[in-house]
Amino acid sequence: MIGFRMHGKMLRFMISLPPKDADEFRYTPSKHRERSPAAQIEAWEQSVRQRWRALALVIKAKLEAVETGITTFEEEFMPHILLPNGETVAQHMIPQIEQAYKTGEMPSMLPMLKGHN
Repeated sequence: MIGFRMHGKMLRFMISLPPKDADEFRYTPSKHRERSPAAQIEAWEQSVRQRWRALALVIKAKLEAVETGITTFEEEFMPHILLPNGETVAQHMIPQIEQAYKTGEMPSMLPMLKGHN
């Protein structure tokens, strides 16, 4: 996870790291021979570094798009804005969007007023 504040908002980007004991690190890709424990750790660390580099590139690309006027900060970073309850906007909205597509009904814009006609 990486978090930072920008434009007065807290942002959180999650990154999933592979398990150290995954077969992709335990065995060589071409010969399917088992790697030594040191080689397994090295392969895992390389994979972790690659994921962090990819995340850095994503964030840099988003910042560049905002800076050049292709998009706005809010449009580009909205899924990652942290809400007061600790969820990101994406974590909060994705289930509601899925439900809207299933039912054809828009989610309530003011969820706290649901059922209070």
